[in-house]
Amino acid sequence: MSTTADLLKRAAELFPGEVVTRAHVRHFDLPLGAGRFALITLDNGHDHTKPTTLGPQSLAHFDAAIDQVEKEAAAGEIVGVGVTGKPFIFAVGADLKGVELLGSHEDALAIGKGGHDVFKRLAGLAVPTFAYYNGAAMGGGVEIGLHCSYRTVSAALPAFSLPEVFLGLLPGWGGCTLLPNLIGADKAVSVIIENSLNQNKQLKGAQVYELGIADALFEGADFLEQSLTWTAAVLKGEIVVERPVIDRGEGWDQAVAKGRFLADSKVHGAAPAAYRALDIIAAAKNGDLQQGYDAEDQALADLIMSGELRSGIYAFNLVQKRGKRPAGAPDKALARPVTKVGVVGAGLMASQLALLFLRRLEVPVVLTDIDQERVDKGVGYVHAEIDKLLGKGRVNQDKANRLKGLVSGVLDKAEGFSDADFVIEAVFEEIGVKQQVFAEVEAVAPAHAILATNTSSLSVTEMASKLKNPERVVGFHFFNPVAVLPLLEIVRGEQTDDASLATAFAVAKKLKKTAVLVKDAPAFVVNRILTRFMGEIQNVIDEGTPVDVAERAVEPLGLPMSPLVLLELVGPAIGLHVSETLNRAFPERFTVSPNLKAVVEAGKRGFYVYESGKPELDPEVAALLKQGDTVLTEEQVRARVLDAVAQEIGLMLDEGVVAEAQDIDLCLITGAGWPFHLGGITPYLDREGVSERVNGKRFLAPGVASVPA
Repeated sequence: MSTTADLLKRAAELFPGEVVTRAHVRHFDLPLGAGRFALITLDNGHDHTKPTTLGPQSLAHFDAAIDQVEKEAAAGEIVGVGVTGKPFIFAVGADLKGVELLGSHEDALAIGKGGHDVFKRLAGLAVPTFAYYNGAAMGGGVEIGLHCSYRTVSAALPAFSLPEVFLGLLPGWGGCTLLPNLIGADKAVSVIIENSLNQNKQLKGAQVYELGIADALFEGADFLEQSLTWTAAVLKGEIVVERPVIDRGEGWDQAVAKGRFLADSKVHGAAPAAYRALDIIAAAKNGDLQQGYDAEDQALADLIMSGELRSGIYAFNLVQKRGKRPAGAPDKALARPVTKVGVVGAGLMASQLALLFLRRLEVPVVLTDIDQERVDKGVGYVHAEIDKLLGKGRVNQDKANRLKGLVSGVLDKAEGFSDADFVIEAVFEEIGVKQQVFAEVEAVAPAHAILATNTSSLSVTEMASKLKNPERVVGFHFFNPVAVLPLLEIVRGEQTDDASLATAFAVAKKLKKTAVLVKDAPAFVVNRILTRFMGEIQNVIDEGTPVDVAERAVEPLGLPMSPLVLLELVGPAIGLHVSETLNRAFPERFTVSPNLKAVVEAGKRGFYVYESGKPELDPEVAALLKQGDTVLTEEQVRARVLDAVAQEIGLMLDEGVVAEAQDIDLCLITGAGWPFHLGGITPYLDREGVSERVNGKRFLAPGVASVPA
C-alpha cells in the first residue's frame, strides 16, 4: 500500500511549478489560563493577490505540521490545535494548475487520497481542533475546517464556497460527506449544488455562521484574538457549542431530490459533476464517513479524467486570465482620460448604459433624446435604480445623492456634449439613423471625444464613413441585461486609431466588463454564432420537424435556456432583424425564416404561452406555422446545428474576427451565458469530433481543454 507521503511525492513530481503553501506551527498560552495551544498558519509567502492554494507539496507541508502537533497532543503538551490563514486569505482549495497536468486515473486518485489522508489526521488528533476562517475560503480550504471540531468565521470574510461543481468537479476532500452531516442535507445541497450552479455564488461570513458551518462569528479587526478567547472558553467548558439534530429521514431524501431538480434545470444531465456529488450526499445519510471519503476519491478521479472538467478549468482560466488581459488591445498608456460621458437615446438600453457609466466611473453622465418626455423618463429610470440600491444598502444616502446629481438630460446635443470625452449611442438599429446621430455629435463634441456605438450587428466602418474624424469611432457592444452579462465586444473599424481603441479598453476595465477585441464583421461574435445556431433550429422547424423535437435536440449542451426561450428573451423582431442583416452579408449560410417573419408580423412576443407554468406552444403561433414534411430525429437536428456552428466558427477564425478560438469561447461564456462545463463551445466541438468532421482539424491543440495525451 502506498503511504500518504508516497502519494504526495508522486503527485509533486507531476507538478514541479507549484506555488508551495507552508504550514507554520507556533505555540502560546491561551487566555483564561486554558493551557498551551498550537496554531498552524497556512501561508504561501505572497500577499493576498496570490491566494493560498493546496497542491501536493503544500499538502505534504501540512502533513508534516500535523506530525509535530500529533506528537505534542499525544504527550499532553498542548490542549488544542488551530488552523488559520495569512491576512485576508484562509485557503482557496486545490491548485487547478496541478489538476490540469494529471494524465492518468491513478494520478488523479492520488490527489484525492492524499488530501483525505492528511485531513483525516487533523480530525483524529487527541485534542480538540479549531478552524479560524479569517479570509477567503474555497474548496479544499473550506474542507480543512470541516475536519476540525469547531469553526469560527470573520464577519469581514468576502468569499466562502465549495465551487467545485461549477468547474466540473465535486468537493472531494470531505465536503460532500461532512457538510450534510454538519448542517443537514438541505443546506448542504444549497452550498454544494445550488450556489455552484448559480454562477459560483459566494457566501459572506455572516451567512457561513447562519448556516451553522461556523460556530461563532467575530469582527474582522480583532478576529483571531476574539477566536482564541472563545477557544479558551470552549476548552474550559464555559461555552458549550450546541448543534441542531440532523434530519436523516425524509428531509434528507427531499433535499437530494431538490438537488437533482436544480441540476436538471441548469445542466439538463449534460455534465456529471452535480449528479456524482448528489449520489455521495445521498449515501452520507447513514453517517459512515469512510464510505463517503472512498466514494469522493473515486468520483474525483473519474471527474478529473473527464473532458468536462478540463473544459471547466479552461473556461475558468479564460475568464480569470485572458478576460483581464485582452488579446490585441493597444498599449494602455495611449488611453485618454474620460471625465464626462454622453448617451444618445434615453430608452431602456440607453438608460441601463447611463446607470452603468454613472456607477462605475462616477463622472457626469448626460442623456439626450428627441423629446423632453423621453429624456425625463431616462433620467427617472436612473434615479429609481439608485433608490433601489439605497434601499438594499448597496449605497449610502450621500452616495445616492451624489450619483443622482451627476446624471442629467437635455434635448440639445451641443449643450450636453460640448465637454464630453466619451459619447455612446444606443438608438434604433438602422445605419442611416446612426450615421445622422454621429454627424450631429461630431459637430458639437470636442475633437478628442470617443464616439462609441452599441450596435449589435451593423458595420462600424460604414457608420463612421461620412465623418471628418472616423478614426475616433469604436464599437462598444453590450449584452442585455447590461448589469448582469460581463461581455463587451470592442469593435475596431477600418479607420479606428490606437488611442481611441486604448481609451475604449480603459473605459471597459473601469466598467468591470470583460472586453474582447473584435474585427468589424457582420454581427461580430456572439450574435453571429447565435444567429447561425438559431437559424439552423428554425430551418429544421420550417422543413417539418416538430418544435419540441428541435428544442430537445440541443438539451445535451446544457445551455442556460432553450433556443426559442432565448428568442423570446431577445425579442423575435430583433432576432429577425439580425438574421436579415446576416442574410445580406452571407446569403448562402444565413436564412430568413418565413415562420419567424410571420410570428413577428402577427405581433407575437414568442412561440410559447406559460398558462400551466411551463412553456407550451402558443396555439396562435402553431396556426401560423407553415412546415414542410421533412421530419428529423433529435440526433439529426443536433448534428445539423453543431455542424453549422463549427463551420461558422471556422470561417470567423479564418476571417480574423477574433485573435483565437479562445476569444470565441470567452465571448459565449460571458456574453451568452454558455456553460463552463462546455468551455464555451470549441472544446465541446473538438471532443464530439464535430470540428474535424466539418473543418478537418480541431479548434484547440490536444491537451488544451482536454486530458493530455
